[in-house]
Amino acid sequence: MADRMLLMAHYSLWGEVPRKMGMVEPRDMIRRFRNNPVLSAELEESLELSKDLARYPVIPGSLSDHSPLDIHAAYTRDEILAAFGLWDFERKREVREGVRYLPDQKADLLFVTLNKSEKDYSPSTLYEDYAISERLFHWQSQSTTGEQSETGRRYIHHERTGNRIFLFVRKEKKSESSPFGMSEPYVFAGPVRYRSHQGSRPMSIVWELDNPLPAQLFRESARLAVRV
Repeated sequence: MADRMLLMAHYSLWGEVPRKMGMVEPRDMIRRFRNNPVLSAELEESLELSKDLARYPVIPGSLSDHSPLDIHAAYTRDEILAAFGLWDFERKREVREGVRYLPDQKADLLFVTLNKSEKDYSPSTLYEDYAISERLFHWQSQSTTGEQSETGRRYIHHERTGNRIFLFVRKEKKSESSPFGMSEPYVFAGPVRYRSHQGSRPMSIVWELDNPLPAQLFRESARLAVRV
C-alpha cells in the first residue's frame, strides 16, 4: 500500500505518468524531494496546513485490503484512480464515466456529483443522487443498466458474490472556492450495501453506508434532494 500512496502523491503533484518524468519506482519521488530541500520544506508545510483544513473527521486505514484511502477524507479523482491501481507507472487508463468496475478486485467505484448543472452533464447523465439519511443514499445507475443485466445483478447480489461497492461524493464538479476553477475533490463515503431498488434503465438503488455521512455533507445533500 505504501507504493500506491506514493503514486497517489505523484499524480496529485504532477499529473504525469512517472516514467515520463524519469521515475522508475515510487521511491524515486522521495529521492527527488530529498534532493531539493526548499521543495521538501514547502511540501511539508502544505501537508500540515491540509490537516487543519480537513472538512470532516476521517476514519483512518479502513480499507487496507483494497486501497490506502481513509473514509471521509477528500481525494481528487487522480488520487482515487491511483489508489485502486487503475493508474500506475506505465499509463493512465481513461475513466470518463461516473462508475468503474474492477473485476480483479471485485469492486465497483461510484463517483457522485450532487449538484449537477446542465452545462456539465447531458440529460442522460443527470442522475438523481442524494442522501436519504446519514446511513441511506439514493443513487441512479447509468441509463443503460437494467435490473436483469449483468451489471444490475452484480449490484443487487454484491454481498452474496463478495463484490464490494465504494461510494465517492462531491457537492459539485467545480470548486467554488478555487480561483482557477479546479475540480472539486470527492469525499470517500466508504463501502455501501444494497438495500432496495426501483425501476430499470436506469435503476434507482438505495445503498446503506457502513459509516454514516458527516452531518454537514448529509445536510448539503438533503438540501439538493429537495430539487429532485
